[in-house]
Amino acid sequence: MGKFVNSVDEFFDFCKQHEVRFIDFRYTDMNGAWHSISYNAKVVEKGNFENGIPFDASSTGGWQPIDKSDMILMPDAASAFLDPFTADITAVVFCDVYDIYKGQMYEKCPRSIAKKAMSYVKESGMGDVAFFGPENEFFVFDNVKIIDSPNCAMFEVDTEEGIWNDGKDFKDSYNTGHRPRTKGGYLATGPVDSMVDLRAEMVNVLEQVGLEPFVVHHEVAQGQGEIGVKFGTLVEAADNVQIYKYVVKMVAHLNGKTATFMPKPLYGDNGSGMHVHQSVWKDGKNLFYGEGNYSNLSDFARWYIGGILKHARSVAAFTNPSTNSYKRLIPGFEAPSILTYSSQNRSASIRIPYGSGEKSVRAEMRFPDSTANPYLAFSAMLMAGLDGVKNKYEPVGPMDENLFKLTLDEIRQKGIEQLPHTLRGSLEALIRDNEYLKPVMSEVFVDAFQHYKFETQVWPYEARPTAYEFKTCYSC
Repeated sequence: MGKFVNSVDEFFDFCKQHEVRFIDFRYTDMNGAWHSISYNAKVVEKGNFENGIPFDASSTGGWQPIDKSDMILMPDAASAFLDPFTADITAVVFCDVYDIYKGQMYEKCPRSIAKKAMSYVKESGMGDVAFFGPENEFFVFDNVKIIDSPNCAMFEVDTEEGIWNDGKDFKDSYNTGHRPRTKGGYLATGPVDSMVDLRAEMVNVLEQVGLEPFVVHHEVAQGQGEIGVKFGTLVEAADNVQIYKYVVKMVAHLNGKTATFMPKPLYGDNGSGMHVHQSVWKDGKNLFYGEGNYSNLSDFARWYIGGILKHARSVAAFTNPSTNSYKRLIPGFEAPSILTYSSQNRSASIRIPYGSGEKSVRAEMRFPDSTANPYLAFSAMLMAGLDGVKNKYEPVGPMDENLFKLTLDEIRQKGIEQLPHTLRGSLEALIRDNEYLKPVMSEVFVDAFQHYKFETQVWPYEARPTAYEFKTCYSC
């Protein structure tokens, strides 16, 4: 994110210059959702940035008990930007959370964990900085209906691009017949692509708040799009994801539509991922570059990849943290679950993009999705990768073939592991394999995270009958 201010003093000058009426302090919970508390700008002082802002942490899922609910928001002045959607001029400031009971940054605060991960890169001696470049795909629908009750469970989404609308009579317009079709929308142009102007508006707003979009296009599925944003350091990139998702959803909302980063809202069509490009640098040098090696990968990069693949089953608890995540990770929809790496091959879990030179060589993790909390997902991948470097883990591969065509027997014969097929599987892997996370994620946090996900995702999901179960079991 482009910085508008660099210090607390500059922040107050910024607010005065733009006649800011409210200051909105925002923090991120374990799910990755934003929470905010707004103050009249007239009452905010320097002391609020030094001493923090009190709030009730017991009302945030998985955090504090009610008898120890008081926590402190510590604002990061350099993260400030103007909210482009409020009627009154509002400055948004990212916050970390301080634990008043332990006298330290809160061990369940995702942004604080991400900062610890950034520090660990230097403290380990393995590098100076890690860069992350996420690619967040999304769907835009015209309408969504949800019922979740004891005797009825259903959802229905609609987009004018959906093939199910081929025979529909539209009330205020005619049926154009121009649609991308199932798995037919990649890089479509108008009139098949109905969202050109909507995405352009999203790009304009992203630039307004300091992000640097560079590519924008229709994605493979019906109603699906993507906007590429410039990479950044771990915390910068995670902050950008939070802003990006906010802008996309708000622009769609204000245009009478609804945007979602849900991984698999449509059966039989491609889902939305969050491919994450990453590299580690030291003394101004890209440690992933190894001239003349396979895809110009250094030993450092290969071991880093080896670490992520070795720990991928537990990393997935952070990179794919919803039950819906695993409906995307099936063969045939460009969402790989086979734990190997390859150059240019989109069926491998880790891809090395074509044409990578000394400054651009990087590894692209293709299995994550946008239900991930970006601070936790990036931190988990970084720690797994650095553990691979430390222990010189050799990855399976490279495998330069269409892995989606392999049968389960062939995958086993080749000795390749796969990601878990359910969130339960990933969380159980996290319980068994979390030692590599301990420099930045405490035992208290890991325990709280997996319990929270079981309670809010796994058990409720497993308890609910589905329409497909009625279809296949009702007459048994």
